[in-house]
Amino acid sequence: MTETQVVKSETRIRTADSEQATTQPSQAPATDATYLPDVDICENGDRVLLLADMPGVDSTTVNVTVENNVLTIEGQAQVEHPQGYELVGQEYEVGKYRRAFALSDAVSADGIKARLQNGVLEVTIPMRAAAKRRRIKIETQG
Repeated sequence: MTETQVVKSETRIRTADSEQATTQPSQAPATDATYLPDVDICENGDRVLLLADMPGVDSTTVNVTVENNVLTIEGQAQVEHPQGYELVGQEYEVGKYRRAFALSDAVSADGIKARLQNGVLEVTIPMRAAAKRRRIKIETQG
């Protein structure tokens, strides 16, 4: 595995004003912020595994798409506070997650699978048969 088959294409940015998060302390702030989730990319020769941290996102708000060899993951964080309590401080910011990845020709977009568990989106991308590493048997004359 000398070459990465999935490439991160953005840098980390935040698009909303941080003051908006403090203007409505009694409820989760309404925000148009878009965050880039932290992502780990692992390869094992048969497939690529992408692990994206998307806390507060559930399966009804996640969207995984592939178009023109670009894999895009999106989700909307929804955090509900305990009933009977008033929010007086918040470090966890609510908003949208979005990230795009360029896919090489070595992977197969047709077999992509996604699973969300405990705020982590797992996207499994299979390698094309021709791109899989295989050991070549050495023949001997005998």
